[in-house]
Amino acid sequence: MSGVAADHITTDVLTTRVPGEVIKPIAVADGFIDEKHGDVDVVGSSRSATTDEHDQYPVPTEEEHATLRKVTDSIPWVCWLFCFVEFAERASYYGAQTVFSNFMEYPLPVGGNGAGAPPKGSEETAGALGKGLQFANAFVLLFQFLAYIVPIFGAWVADTKLGRFKTILIGVLVCFAAHIIMVFGALPSVLKAGRGIAPFIISLFVLAIGAGIFKPNVAPTILDQYQHQRPYTKVLKSGEKVIVDPEATIQRLMLIFYALINVGAFFALATTYSEKLVGYWLAFLLPTIIFMLLPLLLAFLYTRTIQSPPSGSELGRVMKIWGLAAKENKGKFWRKDFWDAAKPSRLAAKGITTLRGKPIDWNDKFVDDVVRTFDACKIFLYFPIYNINDGGIGSVSTNQGSTMTTRGAPNDLLSNFNPLTIIVAVPIMTYGLYPFLRRNKINFGPIKRMTLGFFIAALSGAIAAIVQYRIYETNPCGYYATMCANNGDGVSPVSVWWQIPNYALGALSECLCNVTAYEMAYARSPKSMKSLVMSIFLFTTALSSALGEILSPAITDPHLIWVWAGPAIALFVQTIIFWFRYKHIDNEEFMTYEEEEPEHVVNEKTV
Repeated sequence: MSGVAADHITTDVLTTRVPGEVIKPIAVADGFIDEKHGDVDVVGSSRSATTDEHDQYPVPTEEEHATLRKVTDSIPWVCWLFCFVEFAERASYYGAQTVFSNFMEYPLPVGGNGAGAPPKGSEETAGALGKGLQFANAFVLLFQFLAYIVPIFGAWVADTKLGRFKTILIGVLVCFAAHIIMVFGALPSVLKAGRGIAPFIISLFVLAIGAGIFKPNVAPTILDQYQHQRPYTKVLKSGEKVIVDPEATIQRLMLIFYALINVGAFFALATTYSEKLVGYWLAFLLPTIIFMLLPLLLAFLYTRTIQSPPSGSELGRVMKIWGLAAKENKGKFWRKDFWDAAKPSRLAAKGITTLRGKPIDWNDKFVDDVVRTFDACKIFLYFPIYNINDGGIGSVSTNQGSTMTTRGAPNDLLSNFNPLTIIVAVPIMTYGLYPFLRRNKINFGPIKRMTLGFFIAALSGAIAAIVQYRIYETNPCGYYATMCANNGDGVSPVSVWWQIPNYALGALSECLCNVTAYEMAYARSPKSMKSLVMSIFLFTTALSSALGEILSPAITDPHLIWVWAGPAIALFVQTIIFWFRYKHIDNEEFMTYEEEEPEHVVNEKTV
C-alpha cells in the first residue's frame, strides 16, 4: 500500500473516530486498556501496539493486586555499571572530604614529618593549616552547601542544554581539576612554606562545583535504564503467578545505588590512615587515582546508555507558574485550588492569554505536573533538621573524636562506620527484610520508612549528646575539652569507639530516609522534571549546611552537649508532625503515570 493511501486511511479513521464513551467499555472488556488509568485513543496501528504491550506485560487485576506476591524486575546491566560510576566519584569525594576538617583545624604537628602526620605513637592529631575549629567547621559547611546547591544548576544544564550524560562528563572534568590542585597544595614543601591555604580553598570550591554538576543526573540516568515502570503479571518457573512491581524494583535499585555510594565512602578509611601515617599529599592523591576510573567507565557506557535529550527550561516555567498562581490568589498559598489559577483554561476565561507581553507557553497538563512535583518536594522540607542529626553539624563529630582516647587510631576513623553499616544493612534489607514484608502483605510504605528513619536519627543524636557529656566530665580541661586537645594537654579517657552507636544508627536511618527520598523524587515527578526534583532533594542538604553555618558560633566549648541534643529534640517533634501529615501517602499509587491527552482531529488538522 502506498504511503499516500495509508495517510488517507489514517486521516479517515481520525476524523470519523468512535466516541470514547462508546468504545472504552469494549476496550476494557477486551483487555486493551486498564480501566483505572486507560484512555481510548484509536489512532492508526495503536490497537496492535497496545495488544503487544498487553501480551508482554499483562496488567494485574484488582483481585491479583490483593492476592499475588510482588517481586522485583530484573535490573539492566547498564544500571550496575552506572552504580560503579557513582562509587568511583563518591570514593574520591568522601576520601578527600573526610580529612578536610583536620587539615584546616590543626597545625602541622610538632615533631612530625612536615606533611601533616604527627609523630608515631603520639595522641596528637594530623593537621596542616592550624586555623581552628570554627574556621574548619565554617568551610566544611560551606563546601557541603555549595556541593548541594550547585545541583540545581547541574539539573538545569542537563534538562535544557546538554542532556544528562554530557553534563555528567563536564562534572567529571571539573572534579578532576580540583583533585589535581588539592594534591599540589598539600605537598610538604608548600605546607612548610605556609602557602597551603590558597590552593586548598580553590580546590575546595572547584570540587564542590564539579560534584554539584555531576550528582543530580546520575540517579535519574540509572532509573531511566529501567524501561517498563508499570506493574505486570508473570508466571515463574515454579508455576507461581506473581506481580512484577516497579516500586520494589526501584527500591532495590536505589538501595544498591546507595550501597555503592557508601562502598565508595568507605574509601575514606584509606585517607584517614594516610593523613595519620604519611601526610596529606597521599591522603589527597589516593582519591585522585580512584577518580581516574570515571572517564574509562563513561567512555564504555556512552553508546550503551539510554540518554534523555534536553527537554526545555522547565525550571523557568515552574517559577512563572508559581508566581502567577500567587498573584491570582493574592498570596493565599493555602487554598486548595491555588495552582488552578495558573491554568491557561482558567486564565483564558478571565481574558488573560499573555504573561509580560508574551503568550503563555504551558498547558493545563503541565500545571498538573508542577502540582505533583511540589507535592513530592514538600516532603523534602523535613530533611534539613534530619541531616544535621545524621553525623552532627559540620565537623563537630570529628572534633568530638579529637578529645577522646584514640590509642593510635585517627580521630576521624570512626566516621567510616557509617558506610560500613550501610554496606552490611543494604543486602539484609534488599534480600531479607523487604521480601519478607512483601510476602506477608505488610505495607511498609515510604512514609513509614522515613518516619522510622527520622526516629532512629534522633536517637543517634541523643546518644552523641550523652557521650559529649561524659567527655566533659572526664576531660582534664572539663567543659573546655577542645582546648586541651589543641594544646596537647591531654584527652578524655572515654574511648573514641563510643562514637560507633552515633555513626551506625545514623547509617540505618539513611537507608530508610535518603534511599526512600531518591525513590520518591523519581517516582512522583513528571518525566521532564526528574533531574530538577532530584536536585531539589539534594538542595535540602545545602539548607542543612546553611543552618549549620548559622549555628557555627555555638559550636564551641562548653556548649557542645546542646549542639547534639538540640537537633535531636527538634527532629523528634518534627517526626511526629511528619507522620500525621503524610501517612496517607503510603496508601497512594507509588509511580506517577502520565497519560497522553487525546488529540482531537477536525478536517485533518490537530487542535
